[in-house]
Amino acid sequence: MAMMMKPINLHFSNLKKLRNPYPNSCPQHARSPNSLLIRKSLETNHSLLEPSQEFARSLIHEFNPHIPIEEALTPPSSWYTSPSFHSLELNQVFFRGWQAVGCTEQIQEANSFFTGRIGNIEYVVCRDENGKLRAFHNVCRHHASLLASGSGKGSCFVCPYHGWTYGLNGALLKASRITGIKNFNVKEFGLVPLRVAIWGPFILLDLEKDKFDEHDDVGMEWLGSTSEILSTNGVDTSLSYLCRREYTIECNWKVFCDNYLDGGYHVPFAHKDLASGLKLDSYSTTVYEKVSIQRCDGDEVKGEEEFDRLGSKSLYAFIYPNFMVNRYGPWMDTNLVLPLGPTRCKVIFDYFLDASLKDDEAFVTESLKDSEQVQMEDVTLCESVQRGLESPAYGSGRYAPMVEKAMHHFHCLLHQDLIN
Repeated sequence: MAMMMKPINLHFSNLKKLRNPYPNSCPQHARSPNSLLIRKSLETNHSLLEPSQEFARSLIHEFNPHIPIEEALTPPSSWYTSPSFHSLELNQVFFRGWQAVGCTEQIQEANSFFTGRIGNIEYVVCRDENGKLRAFHNVCRHHASLLASGSGKGSCFVCPYHGWTYGLNGALLKASRITGIKNFNVKEFGLVPLRVAIWGPFILLDLEKDKFDEHDDVGMEWLGSTSEILSTNGVDTSLSYLCRREYTIECNWKVFCDNYLDGGYHVPFAHKDLASGLKLDSYSTTVYEKVSIQRCDGDEVKGEEEFDRLGSKSLYAFIYPNFMVNRYGPWMDTNLVLPLGPTRCKVIFDYFLDASLKDDEAFVTESLKDSEQVQMEDVTLCESVQRGLESPAYGSGRYAPMVEKAMHHFHCLLHQDLIN
């Protein structure tokens, strides 16, 4: 029998104790506006000088996860604007542990592949001729050219620079024009492997490790106790893959995450059409180890003749640090947020649909149109927030305790990774 799964508390007592960065034992919000402006000006000057990692690490302690959400300040704007802080995040957050990178639809067949990038890590995920799932750094071992691009099918990877050829198992098959080379061992020049796994319809990479033990519990590593919760609430392989859309947004990746995690706070103000289909007073948030789940009921059930995309219940799961799964009605869509720099990110949407509706062109078209409207509204919000974060008038904000628990949880998890 499976163990009962309980939400974790929000005190984060297991985090390393830090000295209080807020002097004189005053509440965080007692800092004067003038002091915030002065500090913001100093941070701006530092960023112009390309601050060291020591400076980036000093910014970590501008947020204190031990202060209750009712009293806490949000992370400082420097977390969203500093180039050195962005570099620290890549190393401490994105290059550790499982990261969602795609879905199984992209490599259903043998000899298929797709490529991607996280920070400065270029990767390729493929199935070899026997259908075995593999992943490698997408870099030729000769002179570092990117090896593959986009997605497709093929029996091997041929470097477009000098023609070095690799099997889909990573082995070097051909090194052109190397007559006279000495002390060259072909077995030492295969592609550098990455740890890869599948959970449900999602493909995961671990950029920190290169070997996968078949006895590893990927679901527990990635999702903790929510693995069963998600799979029993329709986050599984039962839906048909529909399509992908991508958005490049002029904001820090965390701005998009924060917007997602505000417990529906912004929905009645920014998404009026969406709000009309939801019972916002039913919104609830539960946080787990590295996942938060928001739930909301749909509005009154509509007649069969009326268009209804959302259904009676919606589930929104945020999987730390940058992956979101939205399950509602006959739909599931996922949002993968990739940092492109301190003030830019890419968001990849993959859409899944109940197979019985996949050929209903009118329903699909109308649903994607509604989704597109919500995304463009969010793009406007997030880019506006980023501009505000870069203003000297803003240092830190406050949480709305009743609705922004998931956002606070996200910031605490981020802090924990950054100090380790």
